[in-house]
Amino acid sequence: MRKTCLDMVYELAKTDPRVVFIGSDLSPGLLDEMKQEFPDRHYMEGVMEQHIIGMAAGMAMDGHMPYVNTIATFITRRCYEQVAMDLCLHHLPVRLIANGGGVVYAPLGPTHLAVEDFAIMRALPNMTVTAVSDAEEMKRLMRATLDWPHPIYIRLGKGGDPVVSDERHGFAIGKGIVLKPSEASDPILLISCGVMTARALEAAEALEREGHAVEVVHIHTIKPLDEALVLERAGRARAVFVIEEHTVIGGLGSAVIDLMCEKGGARLPPMRKLGLRDAFAKLYGSQDDILADNGLSPDGIAASIRETLDSFPA
Repeated sequence: MRKTCLDMVYELAKTDPRVVFIGSDLSPGLLDEMKQEFPDRHYMEGVMEQHIIGMAAGMAMDGHMPYVNTIATFITRRCYEQVAMDLCLHHLPVRLIANGGGVVYAPLGPTHLAVEDFAIMRALPNMTVTAVSDAEEMKRLMRATLDWPHPIYIRLGKGGDPVVSDERHGFAIGKGIVLKPSEASDPILLISCGVMTARALEAAEALEREGHAVEVVHIHTIKPLDEALVLERAGRARAVFVIEEHTVIGGLGSAVIDLMCEKGGARLPPMRKLGLRDAFAKLYGSQDDILADNGLSPDGIAASIRETLDSFPA
């Protein structure tokens, strides 16, 4: 997914002279072809993350469209004031590309785990927050960014994730996708984002083998949330589970539950957030290790859903 995203920056640069790439202390040779072809639109700065946000803001004010790339924890936590004041306050079309969203950098420990990025970025006025499911969907998102007038946060997975998106569903920023519809009148609804959508689909298949009707809605844009789709699908659901590679505080789950409480009507379905626990990670290992430890493997997701359903009154 990361390579696809950055390759798309180069492809977009070929068609739109506004496109500029700004990196912070990234791999030698990154986007070298773009650097050779467009030397005045490729910048690799040092370990100066706050600086690259200010630099991008200035270039955007001058008519450019900067794509800024560094590690997710640095482009969110470390640059938060600059993102708020330089980008969002002035409503500038800067694209923030965040390497290693979620627990991708699990071997490096809690300093590198971007597990609250949705919460802090969606709190900013004018900011758009995205997390696509796979490399193919990333291509569609990157094309859409050229016409998007707002600052946007683009969370990247580690790459190699299974392709579960389908171009036949189309793509538009701010519009969710029903990846697995159900004909049942009251299905279990799974709402997911990013690479968790593939795991949600696996969990749905396991539950269907047990006789449950399950629907899966993929939300690639956490902000602005597709309110109409969520209200429509959740309004007829037996229960709603929101699945994300993010702390249970302030992410997609919080956005969905806030929406349902405000606009979902008098009778709300049972709702539960399935995400990372509200604690700094103590486990070092792989991304899958930490997800499994938080009950976010496909088997863990299915087990949490069964447990919740079993707790309902008979």
